[in-house]
Amino acid sequence: MKLKVLEKEKLKATFVIEGITEALANTIRRFAMNEVPAMAIGTVSIQKNNSALYDEMLAHRLGLVPLKTDLRSYKLKEECVCKGKGCAQCTLILTLKAKGPGTVYSSQLESKDPKVVPVHENIPIVKLLKNQEIKLDATAVLGQGKNHAKFSPGLVYYRGYPTITIEKKSGIKKCIEASNNNLVEKGNQLVIKDIKKWNESYEEVCENNGMKVTSSKEDFIFSLESWGQLQPKEMLVKAIDMFDDRLDEFAKLFKSM
Repeated sequence: MKLKVLEKEKLKATFVIEGITEALANTIRRFAMNEVPAMAIGTVSIQKNNSALYDEMLAHRLGLVPLKTDLRSYKLKEECVCKGKGCAQCTLILTLKAKGPGTVYSSQLESKDPKVVPVHENIPIVKLLKNQEIKLDATAVLGQGKNHAKFSPGLVYYRGYPTITIEKKSGIKKCIEASNNNLVEKGNQLVIKDIKKWNESYEEVCENNGMKVTSSKEDFIFSLESWGQLQPKEMLVKAIDMFDDRLDEFAKLFKSM
């Protein structure tokens, strides 16, 4: 197995994993999106709300605000020593007090933990008119995307590395031009110079001009985009660690048979 990073930004990463199966590629994707936990507001206690939004809508909007997550300090409620009753290791209180007129933004959420705050400060929560007011306490917890989308830390998708085989020499020039000269002829294949600049629409052009495009079942291009709760590397490492834990658990169960 080999891993090569193609592109890395603050909240995005593109990389190639070589020498794995489709099943393993899909497992990595599913674990990163659905198993890796992230913080989100679970319950809201509203003391005052005379805005245009019903309490339920206000709570719903707060629940969808992505929160920066510190996985070292918090545990899933079902794994906490308090057994889900709620303590400092599995819950966090955020407060919101605002008076109109004006728009209330996510930056106005006050957290008791400076490490767990809204990812984006300019998310609008509600617009208040003169004499309108909201006052509430919101409880944030760790959760998993498999239970609710608000806990999913990001988007992960992959595709097989493309191989382009020449079947009609007459179409080579059109393929190279359509790819912005990102293809070079080598033997009976057209080889991609820079996969970062490759667009899947080029594959359709190649197929329409006598080329055979096949996707590898062993080498995969992964694209990972974080919503901001966790860094891309942290998402991937945590996903692999959780997968290893599941395998260890399975091995123990198998041995006890």
